[in-house]
Amino acid sequence: MQALLVIDVQNAIVEAGEFSSELARMEKVIQDFKASGQPVIFIRHLDQVEESPLYKDSEGSHLHPSLKDYAEHVVEKTTQSSFFKTNLPQLLEELGVDHVFIVGFSTEFCCMFTAISAFDRGYKVTFIEDATGTTNNEDTYEMKGLDIRDFVGTVLHWSEVIEVLDFEEYVEEYNSLQKTLN
Repeated sequence: MQALLVIDVQNAIVEAGEFSSELARMEKVIQDFKASGQPVIFIRHLDQVEESPLYKDSEGSHLHPSLKDYAEHVVEKTTQSSFFKTNLPQLLEELGVDHVFIVGFSTEFCCMFTAISAFDRGYKVTFIEDATGTTNNEDTYEMKGLDIRDFVGTVLHWSEVIEVLDFEEYVEEYNSLQKTLN
């Protein structure tokens, strides 16, 4: 069984940038999973530091209203990995999942760490590169011309153990959305 992990689509992150394209692609993948009866699991990052935009009791830590109504399962985490000290492994086992798809925020942290952690636990992993986003940019890393999403996607692809697709490739490969796009 396949499951979709929707990582950190939270108010503080979404409101920190222009992510309408990424959110639209995420929503289409979510709708595809829902239409085929496959589980959609939202991951929510919670910080313990009150000054953090993702502080556990802050409005910033809540799931963003654009997608929150799709959340049938919500897993809370405190690190970049959705697996570390969470109930995600048990939930995936209960649901009979052996293949996870990853969309959400932040590409180079929570999405990448979760993809690697999933592979390490024996899951087949599909990373939908352009259905992830980040608030960071080339200036953050002092690397002129850096396309973070493309860089992370390339590294994961070159690993030869994580399937990396863009949204259109996802549609072609997994085909359940094909009817709705025509």
